Amino acid sequence: MPHVLVVGESWFIHSVHQKGFDSFFTSEYVEGAQVFLDALRERGHTVTYVPAHEIPGRLPATAEGLDLYDVVVISDVGANSFQLTPDTFARSVPTPDRTELLRAYVERGGGLLMVGGYLTFTGIDAKARWGRTPLAAALPVGLHDRDDRVELPAGARPRVVARHRIVDGPDLEGPWPDLLGLNEVTVRDGAELLVECAGHPLLAVGGYGAGRSAAFTSDLAPHWAPPAFLDWKGYPELWDRLVGWLARSTASEAG
Repeated sequence: MPHVLVVGESWFIHSVHQKGFDSFFTSEYVEGAQVFLDALRERGHTVTYVPAHEIPGRLPATAEGLDLYDVVVISDVGANSFQLTPDTFARSVPTPDRTELLRAYVERGGGLLMVGGYLTFTGIDAKARWGRTPLAAALPVGLHDRDDRVELPAGARPRVVARHRIVDGPDLEGPWPDLLGLNEVTVRDGAELLVECAGHPLLAVGGYGAGRSAAFTSDLAPHWAPPAFLDWKGYPELWDRLVGWLARSTASEAG
């Protein structure tokens, strides 16, 4: 089974509590990928998880390190975390551009999945800025150079628009649960749009060099992916099939 490297989906929250004259501060650390990680592991995939703040120290900075993984998943973390290491940002020391390393990894034959969120694709206030990195060339979608969020607070139901072994499973037939938002992208020439939501691309796949890439433009966890989506019987099936296709696993190719 594929070995999957999942990067991102973690954050710190710093809150100010104002009670009349007085105020105080609290902080907490949150990881949002647990249901996703469990879904992959339960289907037999080997998963290594690197939270967003551990990217400088744990994300491979060599081709040999990345080649230990069949698929890399980037979810809700911006390009700055990959390019601005403490050595480069604080001490002006040149370091490898991990976005270029990831582009070359896909070109050599690796699989890449980018999952949406406030800090993926272009993101809130255009802060994710993946479109300004070398990795953008390997994605099956084009990115806007502006805040690309599409908020769907009333909910919108995804719709499968193409036949493909990723979305042809029995658990993926019938209505999908509503989603509450996504990142706006365009589908590149030569890529395949498999699912759309509210008239926007939701799942697109394509090839780059010897590798494969995919873009899922909504979230894999709240808030854009509500509890009904995480509890949906198609949730583990979707990610299992998608990761298998990206890694060219035997089961996925046969499916």
